[in-house]
Amino acid sequence: MIAALSNGLSHVLYHGYEGTEGITGFPNIGTFLIFGVILVPVYVMIAAWFVGKPRETNSGLLGVSYLVGITAQMWIGMFILTLIISVVFYGGVPEPFTSVGP
Repeated sequence: MIAALSNGLSHVLYHGYEGTEGITGFPNIGTFLIFGVILVPVYVMIAAWFVGKPRETNSGLLGVSYLVGITAQMWIGMFILTLIISVVFYGGVPEPFTSVGP
């Protein structure tokens, strides 16, 4: 009875999709596009803080620490949200934390 109920509930909630299908957690073309092309203005801005005139190292380090803090906050938040979504909608944590497959 419990197994049939669990199987039926799983079919209703997940519609036949599993959370660990395919390759997850590995960079693809979008990663290279974002970090290699889209973020070029940010790289130029950071370089200009340290090689430009007038050069203020303290302000440059403060700006870099702000950027690192904001980026870490966004990535950690997205990571936690990804774990919550995978547990709620796919029935378990993603592939790097568990074995491969359903």
